[in-house]
Amino acid sequence: MDNQCYAAIDIGSNAVRLLIKKVKDGENLVNKRLSKVLLLRVPLRLGFDVFSLGEVSEVKAVRLRRLMKAFRQLMKIYEVTDYRACATSAMRDAKNGKNIIKKILKDTGINIEVIDGQEEARMIYNNHIECLEDRTGNYVYVDVGGGSTEINLLTNGELVQSLSYNIGTVRILSGAAKQETWQQMRDDLTRLTAKFQGINIIGSGGNINKLYRLADAKDKDLERMPISSLKNLYDKLKPLTPEQRMNAYNLKADRADVIVPAAEIFLTIADIVKAEYIHVPVIGLADGIIDSLYAKNLENSSK
Repeated sequence: MDNQCYAAIDIGSNAVRLLIKKVKDGENLVNKRLSKVLLLRVPLRLGFDVFSLGEVSEVKAVRLRRLMKAFRQLMKIYEVTDYRACATSAMRDAKNGKNIIKKILKDTGINIEVIDGQEEARMIYNNHIECLEDRTGNYVYVDVGGGSTEINLLTNGELVQSLSYNIGTVRILSGAAKQETWQQMRDDLTRLTAKFQGINIIGSGGNINKLYRLADAKDKDLERMPISSLKNLYDKLKPLTPEQRMNAYNLKADRADVIVPAAEIFLTIADIVKAEYIHVPVIGLADGIIDSLYAKNLENSSK
């Protein structure tokens, strides 16, 4: 197991990521340590096609195939022993998603799974179950993506329920986030959290990590920021154009537009559950994919 190297490909609505991790030599397998070897993020922005046109354009389909070819070569160079490629909201909605996946499999040998929102939510949550076991209290674990938002309700580290909604940053910017979906999320969270007190948020995704770094008031030791700090930052970002945000806050173009709707989603959820803080550990779907691969291989090796 010491020589095992794992890769995760996360095909999201805003960006596509390749994460490669390796088991550190000599580590006790019970107390595993996976070290990051490579992380690449390419902003293909598939969701802007899908949520406006209903499908991925030919131009972006070609770019995605080329990217998968590059990822395949990188996995060979790093001697990856096991991998999993998952596509989320944009590819779930794309009318031509299945055809694109078939062509990629034929051209590259990479098998892409389109996972549903519930599995996406569970995988993100399961990745950090160890650090959450030490957290007493009530939390909603929120991952905001380009096409969907995944929510896990936790009490004393135990998962109560996983939820998924077609509300995401790219979907909002494309005018494709339906009001009834927002209302469904409000109704569900209000009902599910009614009997829990002192709920706070654990946030994941590139946007909340960037918002955390930009926030004036935060507790770095506890990796959290007050909701009031997020609201203040949102009020500063909202009136600016994406170009102005890029200049004022040193943001990349593919972050400058989506960061505001991401803040809106987190603030909406915070208002519903009456949260005071957002905890922001560095977490994501790709980490969850690799943790699940490691666990599967560890289980198989012990049989």
